[in-house]
Amino acid sequence: MKSFDIPTFYRSPIIGPIKEARKITDPRKKDFTPTVLDFGTVKFIIARHFGFCYGVENAIEISYKAIEENPGKRIFLLSQMIHNQEVNADLESKGLRFIQDTLGNQMIPWDEIQKDDVVIVPAFGTTLEIEGLLKEKGIETTTYDTTCPFVTRVWKRAEKLSVDNYSLIIHGKRKHEETRATFSHSSEKSPALVIKDMDEAILLGSIMKGERPAHEFSTIFEGRFSPDFDPELHLVRFGVINQTTMLATETQAITDYLRGIVEEKYGPENMREHIADTRDTLCYATNDNQEATYGLLEHQADLAIVVGGYNSSNTSHLVELCEEKLPTFFINSEREIEGPNSVYHFDLQQNKRVLSPSFLPKADRVPEIILTSGASCPDAIVDRVMMKVLGFYPGHREPEVVVAEIVADNKA
Repeated sequence: MKSFDIPTFYRSPIIGPIKEARKITDPRKKDFTPTVLDFGTVKFIIARHFGFCYGVENAIEISYKAIEENPGKRIFLLSQMIHNQEVNADLESKGLRFIQDTLGNQMIPWDEIQKDDVVIVPAFGTTLEIEGLLKEKGIETTTYDTTCPFVTRVWKRAEKLSVDNYSLIIHGKRKHEETRATFSHSSEKSPALVIKDMDEAILLGSIMKGERPAHEFSTIFEGRFSPDFDPELHLVRFGVINQTTMLATETQAITDYLRGIVEEKYGPENMREHIADTRDTLCYATNDNQEATYGLLEHQADLAIVVGGYNSSNTSHLVELCEEKLPTFFINSEREIEGPNSVYHFDLQQNKRVLSPSFLPKADRVPEIILTSGASCPDAIVDRVMMKVLGFYPGHREPEVVVAEIVADNKA
C-alpha cells in the first residue's frame, strides 16, 4: 500500500502506533476485533479500521502539493475536498477557496475563475458538465485531480456495463457530490436511476413486478433519473453500482432484493441476461470500516463516540450501526465536549446539532467507551477526543505506557 505525505499535525501519537502494530499481526486485514486501551480509570475500545482511507490521504497529499507548487497563484477547490471541517478549514487558511458548497450551490461565480487559476477536483470527483466548463476556460485539472481511485473504478465499471447494454441503478444520496458525479458520468452512456435505500428499492420492485403502474415511476423518482430512462425497457437489464460511502451491506441487500425479482420474472437460468454482477464496485475501505464497526459492537460498552464531519456520509452510517446497540454521540471534534455531563452532538433523526446533558458515566466504576471515526477524520482529532474524556477520570495511566504495552503485545 502506498505511503502518503500528509501534514504531521494530522498524525497521531496514540492511535497511529496502535494502527501500525495491528498491521504487523494482521497484514491481510482479516481480524476485525477491536483494541482495548485500558487506562485504569476508563477503557476505550477502538476499531481495527477507522480514520483516513487511501482516497482521503491521496486527496490531502495532492491538495497540499498544489499549494506548495503554486506560490502566488489563486487556488480553488470545486467543493469541500473531503467532508471534514478541520481539514477544509486548514486548506482555507492557506488561501484555498471553494467554488461550490457540498450541494452544488455556487459560492464563487464561474466568471471569476480564470485560465491561470489552479482548480483542484475533490475526492468525490466532479460532473462531466463541470469538467467541460473548465476545459472551455482552458483550465487543466488532471494535475490536481484528487478523485478517489475507488470512485473512478465505479465509473469504469458503469462504462463497461453501458457497452453491454445494461441500464444503471445507483445506490446513493442524490445530492451528495459523489453521487452527482457518478450519475453524470454514468448517464452519459446508459439510462440511470438513483435510489437512496431499501425502501426506495421496494418501490422500484413494485413497478418491476407490475404491482404499480409504470407511469407512477416518474412521480416516485422525480429528479433522480436520466431523461431517457423508461422503466418498461430499462428495468429489464440493469446493474447496481453505488456511492462508495454507502453501507456496503445495504448496497448488497438492495442488489439481492432486485435479483430476487429478476429471478422470479425471468427464471434462474436467465439471471445474467437481466442483472449484472457488480460486487467488485464496493469500496474496500468503506467495507473494512463497517466490518470493524460490527467487530466493535460485539464488545460490551457503556456508550459510543463517533468522530467526523456532520455532512460525512460514511461517518453517519457508522453512527447508525452504533445507535442500534448503545447510546451514541456523533461529534466533529473534542470541542463539542463541554464537560462529563454536557456534549454537543449531531442527532441523525432530527438532522440537527443538539446538546445532551447525559454523556459520560460517573467515575464510581471503570466505564468502557467505544471510540471510532469516519474515513475523512484525522487520527489527531480522535486523540484529542480521547484525551479530553480522560481528563474527566483522574488518576488514569499515562497514554505512553498504555500504547507501549499494546505495541509490545502485537510484536510478541
